[in-house]
Amino acid sequence: MEFNSRSVSVLLVDDDEINNFISIKLIKKALLNTEIMACLNGKFAIDQLVEIQRNDPSRLPDYILLDINMPIMNGWEFLDEYKRLNIDPLGRTKVFIISSSVFSNDINKARSYPLVKDFISKPLNVDKIVELFRVEDHA
Repeated sequence: MEFNSRSVSVLLVDDDEINNFISIKLIKKALLNTEIMACLNGKFAIDQLVEIQRNDPSRLPDYILLDINMPIMNGWEFLDEYKRLNIDPLGRTKVFIISSSVFSNDINKARSYPLVKDFISKPLNVDKIVELFRVEDHA
């Protein structure tokens, strides 16, 4: 598949280390040429993104896969801070909420953020990941 050939960078923001381990394996299986960075909470992710933005904005991730329920800074707080700091003024990075929440208010809240491209239910699997990147690749 041609779409697997270009390098893709992903920032995974989820406080569940086992989930991150599995997600990283699945993403690497779905996309051969992938750089993945994982952060265990929104605050750490914001700090990383601010650092990247300061040093080399072209290295901002192509995708952010963001959990909602995390300690220190949750997904909603992350989105507000990301927007407030104007981390990605060109809007290159695509943000997806990845959550085990089945509450329609979470799904609707996610859709109320212009930054958020879609709400994806956990658990992730190779098919969901391939679909996510394929849809975005041709958008």
